[in-house]
This record gives sequence, structure tokens and C-alpha cells, in this order.
Amino acid sequence: MHVLSKSEIKREALVKATITLVNNNGFHATPMSKIAKMAKVSPATIYLYFENKQDLVNKVYIQVKAAFTAYAFDAYTTDMPVKEGFELIWKRIANFKLKEVEEALFLAQCDNTPVIDEASTQEGIKHLQPLLDLWERGRQESLIKPLSDYILYAYTINPLSFLMMMQERGSFKINKNTIEEAYQAAWDSIKQ
Repeated sequence: MHVLSKSEIKREALVKATITLVNNNGFHATPMSKIAKMAKVSPATIYLYFENKQDLVNKVYIQVKAAFTAYAFDAYTTDMPVKEGFELIWKRIANFKLKEVEEALFLAQCDNTPVIDEASTQEGIKHLQPLLDLWERGRQESLIKPLSDYILYAYTINPLSFLMMMQERGSFKINKNTIEEAYQAAWDSIKQ
């Protein structure tokens, strides 16, 4: 088991504070001083790890996206049939969004607003490569509609963020049945 160094503990505290404050206040209403205060470090400490606020948010986004996709693709293998692979990945993404609500809200906010710079957005997309490759295989096998990855993502993965936000507001309850219904709707929207 890896024991975190003092430096890693400070950096992790900054990451957690950034996620919480950006979720609650938005990017622009989250000054570095507030992040430092919540992380219980001096404002100068932030600059040991990050160049500025944009660098901080970009790096937190990439770190959270990497953890999210590692979880999503954990049990997936490229030799799975397309539908089985998609169901596994989709349900693991749903599970992550339910288990890691703060991180999922942060990703949704970053993916749906111009907070993250283009290089970080592209880096985040790279982490989704196994899903993009699966969709490409599905298009080649005529199992998935010949739509762009953006449209496929919009119809299958993005609705999870919406449902998660509705649950956070108390308007919708996510349970085993609603997950199954949402998965079926996602698959039906892209299958050939």
C-alpha cells in the first residue's frame, strides 16, 4: 500500500477543494485563496503544484477523467461483442457517477462549459479511446448507427449526467430499474 507523502497529501487536498468549490460556486467564482483556505494550505503552496487557476482546473480535470475512465474500462476487454462491451462500459460509467458524485458533477461541469482549455479537453478525450474504438467496431459491424462519436456520446453518456443532477435535486430516483431503463434507451438510440 502506497503511503502518501506530505507533498502528495497537500496536492490531493487542493484537488478535493477545487472539485468542491468549482461544483458549488463555478470556475469564475472560485478564487485561488478560497481553494487554499479549504485545502488548509497557504496560497503560495498552490503555485508549487500548479502554474495558475487554469492549470489547476485543467490538471484536476485530467486526473478525475483518468480515474473515471480507468473505472469505466476496468472489466472491459476488446474481444467482447459490441453490445456486451457497450453495456458493461455504460453501466460502469453509471455506477461511477452514482458512487463518485462530486467527481462526476465536476466532470459534467467541465465537459459542458468552456472551463477547460482545448489541450486538456483533447487529453480527456484520449482517455475515452476504448469506447470510441468500440463504437467504431460497432459501426463497421453495422450494429451501431453511422453517427459521429459526439452524437453517440450525447445520446448515451450525457443523459447520465442529467439524471444524476436530477437525483441531486431530489426530482428523480436512480435505482436498479431506472438504470436498466436508461441503459435500454441509450442502446436503442444508437443501435442499427
